[in-house]
Amino acid sequence: MVEPVNLRQFRKRKQRTDKEKLADENRKKFGVSTKLKKTAKANETLNVLKLDGIKRDKKD
Repeated sequence: MVEPVNLRQFRKRKQRTDKEKLADENRKKFGVSTKLKKTAKANETLNVLKLDGIKRDKKD
């Protein structure tokens, strides 16, 4: 004899797995690792410091 299946639980479980799958795809698509963020921030600060070092003062 076949065991009855609770359709509400089945739908919720399927919905949960679909959400997890979508979240994983979004992480791969849009996620940036912390290491890359820190490197980009350090490069930006270095560029600003370099530009400030070669800046000319305006003479009135």
